[in-house]
Amino acid sequence: MRKSKINWRVPKGAELTELDKKVLSFQNKGHLVPSRELIKTPEQIEGIRRSGVINTAVLDLVEKEIHAGMSTAEIDKLVYDYTVSHGAIPACLGYEGFPKSCCTSINEVVCHGIPNDEEILEEGDIINVDCTTILDGYYADASRMFIIGKTTPEKEKLVRVAKECLEIGMEAAKPFSFVGDLGHAIEKHAKKNGFSVVRDLCGHGVGLEFHEEPDVEHYGKKGTGMLLVPGMVFTIEPMINMGTWEVFIDEEDGWTVVTEDELPSAQWEHTFVMTENGVEILTY
Repeated sequence: MRKSKINWRVPKGAELTELDKKVLSFQNKGHLVPSRELIKTPEQIEGIRRSGVINTAVLDLVEKEIHAGMSTAEIDKLVYDYTVSHGAIPACLGYEGFPKSCCTSINEVVCHGIPNDEEILEEGDIINVDCTTILDGYYADASRMFIIGKTTPEKEKLVRVAKECLEIGMEAAKPFSFVGDLGHAIEKHAKKNGFSVVRDLCGHGVGLEFHEEPDVEHYGKKGTGMLLVPGMVFTIEPMINMGTWEVFIDEEDGWTVVTEDELPSAQWEHTFVMTENGVEILTY
């Protein structure tokens, strides 16, 4: 987790708004609060929303086409072709050297799996497909789990509980709550079902860049982490493991994150904007 030194600064000579007063009251009590720059304008939120429409449609297409016998490279081609044909850019492609347009993470792969021609989906696999879209400079990010044919009851439960963790985190994310509130709720539900929450990776702010503040950890204590203020845009994307929460990165490709015990993992992700009434989903 990045050690943020962010705080809320009111421009010199500007009149304090009610939002300024509220955020400063938390800051003065020692809480971590966002900078004003993390509060998106209505125009920026609309841009992210438009990007989210394409990102959601990409995953809808994957859901329609995915099947046993398909290579993960074929999934990547679907993502690339649909994205660019709609005037957008797949954000993953070339990001810090990542070679493909999406991440395809099968079974024990937690995230950042690299699509390739040799990796063929088999009956019983569970796979996460993670896409981020750039449209007119605005980023939207989401991932979904897919079950290939019929799988085991244990894997089915893992996929279901991971989605429930996302939904529970969404419900816990209230205006002027804290990132730790949603992390606490997610971890509690995962543990209740006998699963663990990955700690080495997290959700993040998004919108004007691929990754922004805050770090959205999916475990923690209530009342900790950054204050969630209306206008902030961020992902919630819990990675839930069947066994240990510990992971390692494949040394050969430097990207693929795998569970330490090589038991399955599942993840769902949406992009949200915080409003005065709670979160609004911008990507599915």
